[in-house]
Order: sequence, then structure tokens, then C-alpha cells
Amino acid sequence: MSVWFITGASRGFGLEITRAALAAGHQVVATARKAETVREQFPDAGDTLLTAPLDVTDHQSIKAAVDAVERFGRIDVLVSNAGTGLLAAVEESDDAAVRAVYETNVFSLLAVQRAVLPVLRRQRSGHVINISSIVGFATAPGWGIYASTKFAVEGFTETLHTELASLGIHVTLVEPGFFRTDFLDPASLNSDIDVIDDYAPTAGAMRAAAASLNHAQPGDPAKAARAIVEMAAAPEPPLRLPLGADTLQAFETKLNTFRKEMDNWRHIALATDHE
Repeated sequence: MSVWFITGASRGFGLEITRAALAAGHQVVATARKAETVREQFPDAGDTLLTAPLDVTDHQSIKAAVDAVERFGRIDVLVSNAGTGLLAAVEESDDAAVRAVYETNVFSLLAVQRAVLPVLRRQRSGHVINISSIVGFATAPGWGIYASTKFAVEGFTETLHTELASLGIHVTLVEPGFFRTDFLDPASLNSDIDVIDDYAPTAGAMRAAAASLNHAQPGDPAKAARAIVEMAAAPEPPLRLPLGADTLQAFETKLNTFRKEMDNWRHIALATDHE
């Protein structure tokens, strides 16, 4: 039995991971801005579920939620899931919208990790799971700013992997594709921007596609959550866990393109070293 600490647990992946972890017999600290909405989903969970209010953008709130772990005495798995989206061309993304998505997806995630990592280091054990995205590795028109926040998460998570390995702490990036959550709803995805007509074939087409795909995405979040719980039980979990056929296809396309460009321009790269 492990103790899971999950952010953004009131809906989407956070809710499904909470459900899967409880079903697997684990204890869960499920956090959300409105913690009571999480408890309502699991009326029979009893003492195995502790819900705690947590606004990831409020660092004092983060400390209070971590303090609540005194109930279970430890944290074995941290799932940083809380996030928000922005669907706009890079030029269409105004400063306030960019800063807002970075505050939630990057700075707040780092704040949660700084609050929880001392617990894991004292234990010399644990598992950090950061929820990234298909566009955290292979981006697409309209997702530039959101993708850049996930690129940031990928960067410091890779580094955490190297920094924490000797302390007995595992680190994993989960990279879901399009799953049937409410991520494409206006409550989660900001697409209220000043549209630039020149981007109609690219970012504009992506906005239209996202609207038509909402709640018809190919991925099953319940299956993804069970896969994450299963992965966390592995003795040697992966650094990256891509989820969904769309993610695998996008990653393979990018890797093939990267390899082709690297081979084509290898002579230029090698020519820049000192003799």
C-alpha cells in the first residue's frame, strides 16, 4: 500500500488517477481548489482518502495541503496534474494569458515539488509523476505557448530524474495525447483571444478541430489512470510514459524528422569544433 498525493483531483486525469489508486488499495491525499467535490465522488472511501483544499497558485495553500499528510505519515507517489491550457497562435497570445498559463503549469508545479521533495528525500524513497502532454515533446499549430510550458516541465523533470536517482526516488513524465476529459472545455482551455486572420489555416484550423473533438477524443482517461497506477508499481519505472496511439505516432514522426535533419546537417555540426 502506497500513499499518493495528487493535485488537480476534482476532474479529468486527477480524478481518474484518484479512483484508480483507491481501487488498487492505496491511500490517497486528493487535492483541489474545492476539495469537497472530490470527497463527493468517493463516499465509501473512508479513511483511505484524505481530501485537502489546494490552490496550486497559492504557495501557503500548498504548504497546508502537504502538512495534511501527517494523517498518513509519508508520501510515496506525487502526481502533479493540475494545469490549464491556452489555444492560440504564438503571436495571438497576449502577455497576461501567457503569464497565467506559466504560473499554473510551471511555477506552481515547481512550488508543489519543493514542498513535497523534502518528505521524499527524508524517506530516501518515492516517485514523482509529472503530467506533461503530447505537445510537451511534439508540438502543433495553436499549442505553442501551452507546449512551451510542457517543454519546461519536461526539461526540469529530466533533470530531477538525474538528481534524485541516487536518493532512491523515481521520476516519470506522463505524456497523454487527446483523452476524453474536459480539457478542451472553456473552463480548462483559454481560447478567448484576438484572432489574427493570417493564422486561420494553422492555429485557427486547430481551434476548429479542438471544438469538434471535445468529448470525442480517442483516449480513455480511466484506462490511462490505471496504466499510471500500474506503472508506478514497477521496480524500475520509465522516465517517459507516452499514452495513446496519437502520442506514439506524433513522437515517432518527430524522432524520424529529427534523425533525418541531424544526418543531413551532421557535416555542418562537426565543422564547428576546434581543429
